[in-house]
Amino acid sequence: MTGQRIIIIGGVAGGMSAATRLRRLMEDADILVLERSGHVSFANCGLPYYLGGVIEQRESLLLQTPASLGSRFGIDVRVDHEVTAIDRVAKTVSVRELHSGEQSVERYDVLVLSPGATPVRPPIPGGERMLTLRDIEDVDAAMSALSAAPRTALVIGAGFIGLEMVENLVHRGLEVTLVELGDQVLPPLDPEMASPVAERLLQAGVDLRLGTQVTELGSGTATLSDGSVVPAEFVIASIGVRPETSLAVAAGIELGERGGIRVDDQLRTNDPSIYAIGDAVEKTDAISGEQRLIALAGLANRHGRLVADAIAGTRIRVRAAAGAAVVGLMGLTIAATGWNEKLLRAKGREIRVIHTHPASHTGYYPGAQSMSLKLVIDANTDEILGAQGVGGDGVDKRIDVISTAMAGGITASGLSDLELAYAPQFSSAKDPVNMLGYVALNALEGLTRSVQWHELEQELAGGAVLIDVRTAREYAEGAIPGSINIPLDDIRARIGEIPQRRLIVHCKVGQRGHTAVRLLAQLGRDAVNLDGGYLTWSAGRASRALVPQIP
Repeated sequence: MTGQRIIIIGGVAGGMSAATRLRRLMEDADILVLERSGHVSFANCGLPYYLGGVIEQRESLLLQTPASLGSRFGIDVRVDHEVTAIDRVAKTVSVRELHSGEQSVERYDVLVLSPGATPVRPPIPGGERMLTLRDIEDVDAAMSALSAAPRTALVIGAGFIGLEMVENLVHRGLEVTLVELGDQVLPPLDPEMASPVAERLLQAGVDLRLGTQVTELGSGTATLSDGSVVPAEFVIASIGVRPETSLAVAAGIELGERGGIRVDDQLRTNDPSIYAIGDAVEKTDAISGEQRLIALAGLANRHGRLVADAIAGTRIRVRAAAGAAVVGLMGLTIAATGWNEKLLRAKGREIRVIHTHPASHTGYYPGAQSMSLKLVIDANTDEILGAQGVGGDGVDKRIDVISTAMAGGITASGLSDLELAYAPQFSSAKDPVNMLGYVALNALEGLTRSVQWHELEQELAGGAVLIDVRTAREYAEGAIPGSINIPLDDIRARIGEIPQRRLIVHCKVGQRGHTAVRLLAQLGRDAVNLDGGYLTWSAGRASRALVPQIP
């Protein structure tokens, strides 16, 4: 169809991707973008780094202006214009110009909703001085507050955005307290994977308070639920967002079970003339097939492009979302995709779990950095259900490869056969992703069984014997209580010392443990490997120590 009038409510990632793609496909369409804020195209993911001074120029965040979009694309972009109502029968929207208060009515043939999401602000006494960071106006308010030269800061919420806030406030030289209601940082990760992140925060001098919430904000201080008072001259909340659906609800647009706008496989709402994209919309989960709220810029951009194709008459395919995400924190890279172990176990899913601790590239080439990788697998189908990575260089590309494999239907054991680029400064001849595949294949074929770090205590209580196959020197530097040290190379000679009971074998990271399990099995013993070895067990134990023990 040609000559249509298309109105897009909301700019930034989703709305502007839709508008510019529409122009490339439909030169004769009349495209109008209505944006409530003062900026229609900006790098919202860069806001924390401007706050921290890493990005020095505010203008670097401003990608396009109404004038540039009008000049290049012939799009009518109006900022500071709020849509107050949608009349689906008349196919009009009511608009208010925020500075003058002037009212107008605009007609549409097709309407695209891209209203985004609103930051959650906990209702607490003194909460009016709490800041959030979602748009340019927010970052301007935060920079104004920082101009008063506060010495202390409080960040509420330890998710991806919260950690970016902490890093940048530390970079500015502030003393930072991080408060998180949950029992770990980064809820999308499992506790043993989040433990190194918490350790890095503590090393940087951050006052980390888990299992705690803010109950009141005073003048330069904050009172926490445990009764303590912490310094908090600058306060910013990053505890999540909720979809902005008020306009849609008032117009009779259906919401889904999660509270976001419901769309079909062509991104249409229950009104065939109205489409919806972005953070306000529910997405299909790649693991469960259920509807989820996933607020990610990549999804908003992709769906903006897709909705333009749909409006232009192309049958689109909206891929289910795995929720792949990455964040940097003080030299660490933390990434995840799909579901984590704790959620899958809570759902009753039968799973296998793999931990590895490879280097970013070959050890003999200078500069190799360690990482921890975790793969969660369907025990019956070998399907990859999720992955997590924490470490230095190369974590992001490994999670990206796994996320791509998930999208392509490659199984966990199939990772062993991926052909990945190799040179000593970039990887190993057996890439860490291949190694995950090898471990998965061994488990699938029944060569090596394993137990998880959080299952060890119950196993030992049930009579299992823990054999540490590291060297005597490693054992002396730190060992799991109750373990017996029989180095891998001594097992054959000392097999008589090993009890005829269920054996749990471990080394530092799991590789020698696998070799020991294979040897013991062929010597007639019932042996399983402690997955991820001493390093994973240590991280899991450390994660528990960070949570306050409530009497």
